[in-house]
Amino acid sequence: MKVAILGTWHVHTKEYTTGVLNNPNAEVAVVWDNDAERGKKFADEMNLPFNANLDAVLGDESIDSVVICTATCDHPEIMMKVTAAKKNIFTEKVLTIDPKDAEKVAEAVKASGKVFTISYPHRTFPTLRAVKALMDSGKLGRVTYARVRNVHNGSSANWLPPHFYDKAQCGGGAMIDLGSHPMYTLYWLLGEPKSITSTFTQVTNRGVEDNAVSVIEFADGKIGVSETGFVSECNPYTLEVSGTDGAVMVHGDSVQWGGKATEGKWVDLELPEKEPLPIDQWIDAVVNGKPSPFTIDEAVMLTRLMDGAYKAFETGAKATF
Repeated sequence: MKVAILGTWHVHTKEYTTGVLNNPNAEVAVVWDNDAERGKKFADEMNLPFNANLDAVLGDESIDSVVICTATCDHPEIMMKVTAAKKNIFTEKVLTIDPKDAEKVAEAVKASGKVFTISYPHRTFPTLRAVKALMDSGKLGRVTYARVRNVHNGSSANWLPPHFYDKAQCGGGAMIDLGSHPMYTLYWLLGEPKSITSTFTQVTNRGVEDNAVSVIEFADGKIGVSETGFVSECNPYTLEVSGTDGAVMVHGDSVQWGGKATEGKWVDLELPEKEPLPIDQWIDAVVNGKPSPFTIDEAVMLTRLMDGAYKAFETGAKATF
């Protein structure tokens, strides 16, 4: 399959481009960016051709797929053009800032009949997949609570690019970026959300939140807590799930659980084999007809969760779904 890289705005652009280049079933045909200087610089660094004409790129019938790494605010326009051109899509999260745009894109994606995958890398982690399997086994009993903390020091250590603090381009700060991972994980583990509240603060005063927590009510009394931020040092990824018969905790790469089935003892949880990265699963779906691992409907749900989180913060009131 031939892939066009659309946009070099995102910090993961190089990672995805390298992923395509390293996959024997795919090749990068061209790079495009609405900032020609930025795009050409990236293309030159990767030894790839650059084309500043998006219509020409999408009109090239030899290119059947795209990787979208533009500013989030540009996703709706780009995706509508891509779906009209009947290309397969791999996109960085979030799908769109506005849920109405997300629904329009979803309709267009489904009508195109092409493969769509959003990048939800944490769902490929053996640790999280082991937790999901444990939950599905019923050994935790009725699940009542889950908390995910995913943070780094991008603001306090000053390594994030300046445009990551541009609310117009990003839709917000830490929650809509790094906080996407806890959000889509909670939805995966706990199901349909009912309502959400948020507390966001600015530690480094850059115009958007860099320290954030959202609390989500799910069906059947379940509560999910999504924690994120750009101002934490040496704080490992943390996930905990509690149920009426047991609990499980992830700290970094380790997973332990305990409950009635272990007679109250905390024991290591056996991990499954590592899954391919989302970009490789997408390529497999396009080339070999495998199901897309992370679908357009799941992408829409993340946008809905983010919209609710920001509305709750801005109004100081609970937002409902």
